[in-house]
Amino acid sequence: MRDWIEGDNINYDYILRYIRTTLPQSDGLLKEMEKYAADCSVPISQPESIRFLEVIIKIANAKKILEVGSAIGYSAIRMSLASGGTVTTIELSDEMADKAEENIKAAGLSDRITLLRGDAREIMPKIDGEFDLIFVDAAKGHYREFFDQSLRLLKKGGILVSDNVLYKGMTATDELLVHRKITLVKRLRSYLEMLRDNDEFSTSLIPIGDGIALSFREPERKE
Repeated sequence: MRDWIEGDNINYDYILRYIRTTLPQSDGLLKEMEKYAADCSVPISQPESIRFLEVIIKIANAKKILEVGSAIGYSAIRMSLASGGTVTTIELSDEMADKAEENIKAAGLSDRITLLRGDAREIMPKIDGEFDLIFVDAAKGHYREFFDQSLRLLKKGGILVSDNVLYKGMTATDELLVHRKITLVKRLRSYLEMLRDNDEFSTSLIPIGDGIALSFREPERKE
């Protein structure tokens, strides 16, 4: 199999390089965050993936967003700026949460972004309200559990975005599968099959970044 430009990007290098020339360049705080993430090996949304998410947010006019997996707050900040609304974001690591809070404050968005610390599997059942969009970008092996909670929190006509579902291409082919990732990949494949077979959602698998599953929750039909 041919190598990719990045280990966590499923596209070939020439496609990725070209796509990124079409994207607006970050500056200020966002550029600093991107550099920090690269220097410290912190996973954040890739440029083409976060741009895709921003466009979806604007199309859907999503004003209330839930994010599962904050890291340093990069995607929460970009989603809040794109929506003009509020973001509730969950982060397990205290170190990452500290950095996220610092970045959110520096962005002037402390009044619009709420960071919750802890395991999303324990926190999501305690969250009240209804969200226009839920972005799942945390432990890949727990996506099904996050989905079960998202059913309660996502409005009819809302959007569920699941990131990294092709997981370095391993989800798509056993040729790339490494032994220590077998269980995780099996769970991701099962998750995607569940989305495919769920009549309540319409899902499209988008081959950008590390693979995005875009799921629309069908509104209630009028009799």
